[in-house]
Amino acid sequence: MSREPSKAFVELDLTIHVFTVSATLVGVCLTVIGIMRHLGGARASHYGQELIAVDAFLFLICCICSYAALKIRNHGKRKNLLTIVADYLFIIALSLMAVICGLIVYEVI
Repeated sequence: MSREPSKAFVELDLTIHVFTVSATLVGVCLTVIGIMRHLGGARASHYGQELIAVDAFLFLICCICSYAALKIRNHGKRKNLLTIVADYLFIIALSLMAVICGLIVYEVI
């Protein structure tokens, strides 16, 4: 007989994952910027670095929102708002990262 996890547990688990993955992706973005600076001096890669920097800031804001949601003990409206902002911002930043990767691979930027 298996029990379904509670909605609060699932929400907490998802928030923890968003926090850890977004923090990791901030580091990934910074690493890519460093690699692009080291390898290329092309004007085109400058735009790519700027887009990746914007993406890093989006992941950072996502990380801060999910961390704040984890620190709030009660299940009030503020915690729900922070969780929702972190979730949507994470999806937006992740999508932007995929678009930037495609642009870099096809040498558009």
